[in-house]
Amino acid sequence: MQQTMSFDEKLATSNRALDLLDAGDREGYSRLMRTIPMPPYLAKIYNEKVGVEHLIQSGWNLTEAEAEFGHDWLSR
Repeated sequence: MQQTMSFDEKLATSNRALDLLDAGDREGYSRLMRTIPMPPYLAKIYNEKVGVEHLIQSGWNLTEAEAEFGHDWLSR
């Protein structure tokens, strides 16, 4: 299960991801950025626009959305 992150953890992770991007590792950048929790409002919009299956398969960390909307928010 993925965990939420503090602001400092998010910042450090995004900085590491940018280092990967600067080194030419676009896949590593994308993979690491998806470990940062997606803000709940974006997760809700993403779900409404592309659907639950695509959101789940995208690999984004959804812990903040789950904390805000409830554990079963994607199945409602």
